Amino acid sequence: MSFQDFPLHDRLQRAITSAGYLVPTPIQVAAIPLGLAGSDVVGTAQTGTGKTAAFVLPLLQRLLTTPITQKRTRVLILTPTRELAEQIHASIQQLAAHTSIRSATVYGGVGMMPQQRALRNGTEIIVACPGRLLDHVDRGNADLSQVECLVLDEADRMLDMGFLPPITRIVGLVPVQRQTMLFSATFAPELNSFVDKHLREPARLDIDLHAPANTVEHALYPVHALQKTALLKTLLRTLDTRSVLIFTRTKHRANHVAEHLNRAGFTVGVLHSNRSQNQRQLVLDGFRRGDFPCLVATDIAARGIDVTSISHVINYDIPDTADAYIHRIGRTGRAEQTGEALTLVTLDDARTIRDIERELQEPIEKRYLPEFEYTTEAAAPAKTGRAAQAERPRPPRRTEPSQLSAPRKERKPTGIAAVSAPAPAPARKPLRDKSARPQRNPSAAKGYTCAPSRNARPRQASAAPGRRSR
Repeated sequence: MSFQDFPLHDRLQRAITSAGYLVPTPIQVAAIPLGLAGSDVVGTAQTGTGKTAAFVLPLLQRLLTTPITQKRTRVLILTPTRELAEQIHASIQQLAAHTSIRSATVYGGVGMMPQQRALRNGTEIIVACPGRLLDHVDRGNADLSQVECLVLDEADRMLDMGFLPPITRIVGLVPVQRQTMLFSATFAPELNSFVDKHLREPARLDIDLHAPANTVEHALYPVHALQKTALLKTLLRTLDTRSVLIFTRTKHRANHVAEHLNRAGFTVGVLHSNRSQNQRQLVLDGFRRGDFPCLVATDIAARGIDVTSISHVINYDIPDTADAYIHRIGRTGRAEQTGEALTLVTLDDARTIRDIERELQEPIEKRYLPEFEYTTEAAAPAKTGRAAQAERPRPPRRTEPSQLSAPRKERKPTGIAAVSAPAPAPARKPLRDKSARPQRNPSAAKGYTCAPSRNARPRQASAAPGRRSR
């Protein structure tokens, strides 16, 4: 099948030929006819399989065949990241090159005035991140009451990032009578309630859920956590790499890895959310042109880089979930090209590895570099469960009681023996006779005598009457 078999406008066919599209992918074959018919669609396909064109072409066909005189926002596309918004915007400009259809992006991190003008001037297609779009709605810059088509791209990622409440609010601002399309590389169970509530009898498309396994070669490199950077340098010097995307878990780790690689003589770019939008765009453009062969990024780049020349994806830190792994490795092996996905793993990553292997439905090969000097922990294969628990070092058993410990107390008898033979009551001490106890006089014991007080009356009458006795 070719794109000529789709009932698309001649202007779109010219743009498709100019873009070099020859044969539609399976997700495009299944989704484009449904989109042209105006049906709601829930499409699940791996990254790099052409999902963007699968919903952009039906949207452009709708705008070309049903023109209106009043300029207003007719199509709203929601994305989780700025990079993905720019990627979709670039695809729209490419496929609408021979038309007068306009599109604009709306996301945070940049000035609001250009976005405000695009929203007020009635740009037909708006590609937006939910947070910044609601900022414009609260300021009165955006009118979503005339939206005809709503598209949610990478819906599961938006759910993971906590965008479900903003998306629900945005859905309440668009008309009920609309066409809604939802696309993602994975489908989380939490999306079922959203689909049942906001879509009308959608067509479910699950296309090539394990397609990257055919074009991507997977490998695990066990290593000690403190040797990750050294092993990464050795891999970059050993492998035949053209363009390498290195994923880290945090922004601080991305800066740390990039700094060490730069010191080792590699030309590296860094991409994470702490960088401004201009810096991020410059890094992406330089990576696409090949100005530097390595790009260190966080998961923010897992769903926004459309570079077909990436030969290797290296997971410096293993992702938290198997779905995140699928999105990361989807950056290589795109457009029917081959690629490699290498992951540096430690002993603590055994559970995540099992989840990834279950998702891929095959075990992942473990590799070791002969020229790299591993530590004892790195060379040992990862063990889990009872085997790992049995190999954990245990404290030595005490053979002598500690001198500082208190003596053990005898346990009191319990049970039937305690009830039948109660302990005898202790004998009471005999009472002493207080009258027989001599009176203590400390002064007399030391040989002192106490003189009577002056105010004390004599007990006997004085011998000389009339004189005061002394």
